[in-house]
Amino acid sequence: MIIDKHVHSPYCPHGSTDTIEKYIKQALQLNYKEISFTEHAPLPKSFIDPAPDKDSAMDWDSIPTYLEELQKMKSFYEDAIKINIGLEVDYIDGYEKETRDILGELGPLLDDSILSVHFLKNEDSYYCLDFSEDEFERIIGVFGGISAVYESYFSTLLKSINSDLGPYKPKRIGHITLVEKFKKRFPHTRAIQEYTDPILDAIAQKRYELDYNGAGFVKPLCKDSYPPMSIAKEAKKRKIPLVYGSDAHTAKGLGQGYEFMDKELL
Repeated sequence: MIIDKHVHSPYCPHGSTDTIEKYIKQALQLNYKEISFTEHAPLPKSFIDPAPDKDSAMDWDSIPTYLEELQKMKSFYEDAIKINIGLEVDYIDGYEKETRDILGELGPLLDDSILSVHFLKNEDSYYCLDFSEDEFERIIGVFGGISAVYESYFSTLLKSINSDLGPYKPKRIGHITLVEKFKKRFPHTRAIQEYTDPILDAIAQKRYELDYNGAGFVKPLCKDSYPPMSIAKEAKKRKIPLVYGSDAHTAKGLGQGYEFMDKELL
């Protein structure tokens, strides 16, 4: 019985048109016990999406329909599977107040949520970390090297954990090694644990959960979980709850990576 608490939907601009019901039927075929739909929350209205295709998150106008549809599916399938209504919320350095306001508005309507870092700040500009390998290469140039990108990512991640985002701040931190999405093309010599140990310490101190994300296994330049199993074991040593997330953006993406992950950590 799989519990998957990181799933996207047709409301994602960079996802698929698979219906929410198609996701649910696929989840039932995979013997899911519980599923959280965690669509990318709308970005602060004053923030300009830095992704080249401007497709990082759902738009504000879609929120009522998203919530209404999920509520209907939740009720209809309640005897077959537990469905959670959620969002994946971006932590954006410098937009803490706006994010707190978003959570204050939407948080009471949710069953679940994730806090993730996709955007890095360099001087007064922002960059989308995981858009494409070519964009990642450009980011390396802007930041002045792969080490600078890693430093920026993990320092932003630490800020997200320690940030005051109000009472509805997500308590699960998403894909903490997303910076390694393209690591086979852009390898980094420093051991990843040197970056992740302070992150895990902060998560443990806050008593947050960790998204144990299988999506990296299907990324050709990653082929690993976010975080890798060795880091997941370090999290377990700190008594951090690990929660499987497929990070599926299509119905067929449900369950991705699960077969390669250490089930004893979940």
